[in-house]
Order: sequence, then C-alpha cells, then structure tokens
Amino acid sequence: MTDLHPVRRALISVSDKTGLIELGQALEARGVEILSTGGSAKALRDAGVAVKDVADVTGFPEMMDGRVKTLHPMVHGGLLALRDNDAHVASMDEHGIGAIDLLVVNLYPFEETVAKGADYDTCIENIDIGGPAMIRAAAKNHAFVNVVVDVQDYDKLLGDMDQHNGATCPKFRKKLAQTAYARTAAYDAAVSTWLAGALELEAPRRRAFAGELKQTLRYGENSHQKAAFYTDGSNRPGVATATQLQGKELSYNNINDTDAAFELVAEFDPAVSPAVAIIKHANPCGVAQGATLVEAYQKAFDCDRTSAFGGIVALNHPLDADTATKIVEIFTEVVIAPGASEEAKEIFAAKKNLRLLLTDGLPDTRAALTAYKQVAGGVLVQDKDVGYVGMDDLKVVTEKAPTDEQMKDLLFAWKVAKHVKSNAIVYVKDQATVGVGAGQMSRLDSANVAASKAERMAAELGLDESLAKGSAVASDAFFPFPDGLLEAAAAGGTCVIQPGGSMRDQEVIDAANEAGLAMVFTGMRHFRH
Repeated sequence: MTDLHPVRRALISVSDKTGLIELGQALEARGVEILSTGGSAKALRDAGVAVKDVADVTGFPEMMDGRVKTLHPMVHGGLLALRDNDAHVASMDEHGIGAIDLLVVNLYPFEETVAKGADYDTCIENIDIGGPAMIRAAAKNHAFVNVVVDVQDYDKLLGDMDQHNGATCPKFRKKLAQTAYARTAAYDAAVSTWLAGALELEAPRRRAFAGELKQTLRYGENSHQKAAFYTDGSNRPGVATATQLQGKELSYNNINDTDAAFELVAEFDPAVSPAVAIIKHANPCGVAQGATLVEAYQKAFDCDRTSAFGGIVALNHPLDADTATKIVEIFTEVVIAPGASEEAKEIFAAKKNLRLLLTDGLPDTRAALTAYKQVAGGVLVQDKDVGYVGMDDLKVVTEKAPTDEQMKDLLFAWKVAKHVKSNAIVYVKDQATVGVGAGQMSRLDSANVAASKAERMAAELGLDESLAKGSAVASDAFFPFPDGLLEAAAAGGTCVIQPGGSMRDQEVIDAANEAGLAMVFTGMRHFRH
C-alpha cells in the first residue's frame, strides 16, 4: 500500500476563525467533503461552502452547552481506524463509520482567557475537551490522518495535497502530528499551571513547561551549539515581544543580553528621569539616570567605554535623535526602547547592522513571575527576584548616617547590584555607575575589580582622581569580613548599602565606623548566578 493517502473527508472545528473560509473553499474545490460543528459550520455555510453537521453524522445533537458534540465513536472511529487493518475496516463497515482523513482544530482560547483575568468559572468553561481528544486521536493515527492545529499550516497542507494529487505524504503527516502533540501539551501545561496558581500551590507535584517557537537561531552561546528561541505567551514587554525595525537577525547572546538590559533599565521609573543601561555579556558595564536621555547615555557610557563597545543599550524612554546620534558613534549590537522618534529611526537607518527593537512599554519589575534553570537531570524553579527596597526599608547601622544625596545614590546602586552577577560590588556617584565588579569568587575581588575600572576610566577621561572617589557602594550580599568593605573605602567609597546578616556584622560595622563610612542594611540580598 502506498504511503500517500488522499484527503477525501475533513472535520473542521475551530475557535480561531482566521483563514477558515479560504481553507474551506480550497478544500471544497479539491473535492473534499467537509464535516463541521457550531460556529465553524455556520461561518462556512454563510460563505457558500457545503458543510455537513457532525450532529447529522453522530445522530446526536450538540448538548450541555456544547460540552458534548464530537465525543462519539462515529467521530473517533473515523479518526483512529487503521486503513490497512482488515478488522478495523470491517468494524467501520459494520457500524457505518466513515473515515476522516483531515482534522482541522484549534482550541478554546484558554490562555487568552486567563491572560485577560477572567474569573475561575469562565476559565473552566474555556478548557477544551473534545478538541484535544480529537487532536490526540488523529495525531496517533498520522499514518493515515492529517491533523492541523495551527493556522500557519493551512497553506502547507494545501501545498502538500497539490504536490501529491490530492493526497499527503507520510513525512508531512508526521510533522503535523508532532506539532499537534506539542500544542495539546502546551495547552495542558497552561491549564495545570493555572490550577496550581488557583490552589496557591508553591511546588505542585508535577509541573509542565511549554513554549512556542519564535526563531531558529544560527547557533547558541558558541558556534558549535544549536539553539532556538521560544516564547511563553506572557506578552511581557521585552525582547520576546519587541518589534525589530532594522538590523540582522538576533543571536542567542543578543537575546540574552537584551533581556538583561531591558529588565535592568525598567527598574528606573521613567516618570522620575530618563535612564540608560549598557550591558556586555549579561552584566551592566554602565547604568545612569540623567536630566535628558542623551545625558543618561553619556554618563552610562563613561563608566566603562571599553566594555560598552559592541554592547547592548536599553532605554526607559523613547529613543530621540540626540541620543541616537551619540549611540551610533561607536559599534553597538542592539538598542531596545519603548518607542523611537522618526528622526532617531532615520539616524539608525544608516547603520544597517545595528538592531533597533521597540516595545509597547516597560516590564513591571515587581510582577510575580517564575524563573527556571536547567541542571543535570532536572529543573530548578523559583520566583523571579522582584524584591524591592525603598528608603523606609533601610536601617542605618553606623555612627554616621548617609546624607539625602547619598541615600539616592545608595538606592540607585542597590537596583543595579540586583542585576550584576554575584559576587557583585557597584560604585555609584551622581546617579551613575562609576565602577562595577561582577562574578568574582570573593567580594574582596569584586571590590578590587570595580575600583580598578573606576581608576582606569578616570585616566581615560583625563581626571586626576578615581571616579570612585566620593561614591556610594552596593554589595549584593553581606560582607563576610571587613576586607571587602575596607577595599571599597580605600577606593573612595563614602557610604555602603548591603543586606547584613553575617555573623561578623558587628565586626564589619566597627570597621565602617573606624573608616568614617555611613552604612545601611537592607535585610534582603540579591544573589544572581
């Protein structure tokens, strides 16, 4: 028996009616008998497509508000019967079951219903039952049956039929089956995740993960690694939902760094002042606020001009012409912003390899999210770090209290340190980073690295003293010994923000007092690995 199987009879039942009429007309033109249900049948009939109701096939009307309509042997027998099995064929003949060669189904919009904040009962009613059952049946029997669950596969279906004189090939049916099972898996994952939230289960016994392919990447972190980019349907403003106006395709590292940059710059309220974050290899090499966006960019750039080359720039205000003019003075990989002026777009247009990503807004940095990290044999799951510390949360622990201006710089430094790989030390002055130490094995080393960068940048700018002189210093976790704190003081730090909580806190506080530092505790740490 040939592996090519003609499509003679189709069942169409879709929630999303996009492309439905065109598909129905195309199938009818190719001599395919069409069965359908409810709104799909009405839409096709209204367009002049001949349709037979599933209820006429099953002998039962749709009932229970549409909950029961396709759960019937006349449907599932037509989907599951093996055409090359004599016993199956005999059963079909005995019971008058007609073969169904094509199933076109997309599911009730459960994910969209949840995203809109619908109540519990409404969400329950948007859990599809008959659709997934038919999809799984047809996908299991893909040796004979085509199952289409994505609108984007309509044209591919018709193309394969045309290529094979009204039939489809086994490889195509197998691809459709894989997509179908992935869709039902993602759907069930969405339902189970929602139910876990409704039950307030912090760690459900079983957890499912799902994503939709957005982009196949040329390679991963390195050229020998294969990679792809999947979206989770959350529509959070950022790299996954941004519109790319120009530039070549984003790479794995571009996507990772752009996400880090935009999540960091979103920590700074655009209503307070413009802010800019420049990221290199997932760590900030310059972050600043300014009276204007171009001033913020220049201050961020002047923290570490060397690392900024080939970096990612994120803005919390729409890109304007002045800032665009400054950015294009050096090579930059990606710029992401909540909008851009026409003048700025024109300036960027001359730099064809510079990617410009525009979003509809900034992400809510305090919104509850779930973070995942793969380890050998499993997945670590935790709440995303949305911890926030305000002025009222700080505890002054030294004899000297920070001034109002120092407090502003301390809180700025704290926001940045949250996004620096641990161990993290950040020097800040006048609402701009002047030294960043990231990812070192000891806090002393991080303080050293940040101080070294501040000294080197001062020399590049032609200044007589380190940029760290008079700075506020943030540490993402407590100082286990006074050495890191004293290193920061020697670099020019005048005040410190850190979580506290070490057995040696008093020893560190005493060292701060002796060095004349003001220090505050947050009671919260921001490890980032």
